[in-house]
Formats: sequence, C-alpha cells, structure tokens
Amino acid sequence: MKLLTKALEAKIPALFSQDGKGDEAIVYAKFFHCLSGKYWYATEYDPENREFFGWVYSGQDSELGYFSLTEMEETRVRGVPMERDLHFDPTPLGEVKASHA
Repeated sequence: MKLLTKALEAKIPALFSQDGKGDEAIVYAKFFHCLSGKYWYATEYDPENREFFGWVYSGQDSELGYFSLTEMEETRVRGVPMERDLHFDPTPLGEVKASHA
C-alpha cells in the first residue's frame, strides 16, 4: 500500500500552516500498524523532508510531534508494513482525540 499518494499529499497543508489551531487543526491522514496499538494522525506535511506533524496516539503517552514518512515506509513488524486508513475523512483533531477517550 502506498502510504502517501500524490492526491493526498496535495491536500495536506505545509508544516506550521495550522500552528495555533490546537484541537481545531484538521487531521488529513491516519496511519497505523495492525500489530500495534499506535496511530499516527497527520495534520501537516513537508514533502522536502518527507516529515509529518500531527498527533501520535499510543495510550497514555499520546502527544503532538513529528514523524517520518520514510521511517513508516521502512517499518516492518513480522514482515507486515504500516498502513493508511483508506476510509479516514479529514477531521478536526479534537474529534480524533475524543474518539480515543
């Protein structure tokens, strides 16, 4: 599976473009690994560095931060790669967080 298509890349705003919006920032993509309880929610993207900014849900240690597309593409656990939720629609960050409460 291609984690980031050209069409999706065109929709995700540049780094810092949603700065200060807090829970009103829009999440454009949800990534996960089926053998993990972690989820990566992308709100911004830098195509030059292939780096996202967003919210990483991992239970108690959930936080905003940067994560790498390259690292996600290279991740394999027991031979299984990372995936993108193909049915995820752009959603305010606050709603995404509430869905994990």
